[in-house]
Amino acid sequence: MTTAPSTTTDEAPQPAAPAPSKGNWASLRPLILRLHFYAGVLVAPFLLVAAVTGLLYAGSFQAEKLVYDHELSVPVGEKKLPISEQVAAARKAHPEGTVSAVRPSPEADATTRVMLSGVPGVDEGHALAVFVDPYTAEVRGALEQYGSTGALPLRTWIDEFHRDLHLGEQGRLYSELAASWLWVIAAGGLALWFSRRRALRKVRGTKGRRRTLGLHGTVGVWAAIGFFFLSATGLTWSAYAGATIDELRTSLGQATPSVSAAAGGEHAGHGSAAGQAGDAAHGVGLDKILSAARAEGLGDPVEIVPPADANSAYVVKQVQRSWPSKQDAVAIDPADGEVTDVVRFADYPVLAKLTRWGIDLHTGVLFGLANQIALMLLAASLILLIVWGYRMWWQRGRGTSFGRPIPRGAWQQVPPQILVPLLAGIAVLGYFLPLFGIPLAAFLAVDIALGEIAHRRGRRSYGTPVS
Repeated sequence: MTTAPSTTTDEAPQPAAPAPSKGNWASLRPLILRLHFYAGVLVAPFLLVAAVTGLLYAGSFQAEKLVYDHELSVPVGEKKLPISEQVAAARKAHPEGTVSAVRPSPEADATTRVMLSGVPGVDEGHALAVFVDPYTAEVRGALEQYGSTGALPLRTWIDEFHRDLHLGEQGRLYSELAASWLWVIAAGGLALWFSRRRALRKVRGTKGRRRTLGLHGTVGVWAAIGFFFLSATGLTWSAYAGATIDELRTSLGQATPSVSAAAGGEHAGHGSAAGQAGDAAHGVGLDKILSAARAEGLGDPVEIVPPADANSAYVVKQVQRSWPSKQDAVAIDPADGEVTDVVRFADYPVLAKLTRWGIDLHTGVLFGLANQIALMLLAASLILLIVWGYRMWWQRGRGTSFGRPIPRGAWQQVPPQILVPLLAGIAVLGYFLPLFGIPLAAFLAVDIALGEIAHRRGRRSYGTPVS
């Protein structure tokens, strides 16, 4: 909720507060204030980028429908053609590469997508999606596609900008840093806000720095739960913390299950005899494969993945991530069209389900447009909080410069029985969240060094922070 410096002084200068001695909170508050201030100052730029790009991404779903309407939509016809004919039309128009997946038209007015991999000029990890009219087999266009949600060029560009600033794996560190600190700053801001006297929280009738603080705190309190959620779910697929979370889920037996694509039976190894390389028509063919999946209860939208080799099966999986989630998957032997394995979303472990729903809610697909609007509001709130936070710091300098930093030495006021467990908890947390722990350790090292330099020069600034 709070992403930039905030203090709790009013416009008029306040007398120095006496050393706190009334309770644990009185000793902790200066430390939280200092951490909140510096974390806001240093991390806010990363959070600002994440908020702006996240705002764009939340709106990209609707923009994609408008920009690529010709490729995505068709007039409703009388009867859809067999999926094999639609794939054949796509291959005739685009014989390059190999068929990596097929998504039959999920709605009456939607096109079928035939995804091709290994196409020259298409980025690695991406596919060329060929859009086919399911009623006439007319190819309505081809666009580069990325990810399991089928992002097209506009959304892909924004998605990669949000995730890694188009800098690759190294760029992902920025978003993990933002996610690692967002909940810390939000929790600190909540604690500071609710520790203020009720009379000092109001916005109406105030002006100057107190009004900015009132807006900053009020909006932050309302948005805090959303920030905690974005931070937690963002970490689940981050580079370092995400790997740790995956290992933890696996050790607890909560990993996401996957269907076995190994073809079985005496015909294994002969299923591809009926098809040509790259056309996805192995064995009994796409139409019977799709019928077998329908018989297992897999309704639209589905994705058909052809066998990877002569000893593999077709995999047909549901790809609906909106509520209610459809994530069932089956493996089908290409030789005889028999189902060899089934995985039901209902049978997923609890943490696997929560991870799936959390990611889908974070990306704005779980509840559709309402989900995307909520994310845009959260992103806008974060942007405002950052602007207000820096404005408060400027106003603390009376509008001519940024105000003084919060004084050092707040940790010295914390009783050992609180400080020691607190430091131990932070150390453990820093181990699992390295982009929280490493920057915090670096800040402490620099802060201690600057304090010692100031001490040697006779200008130590240790003291009680303004309250």
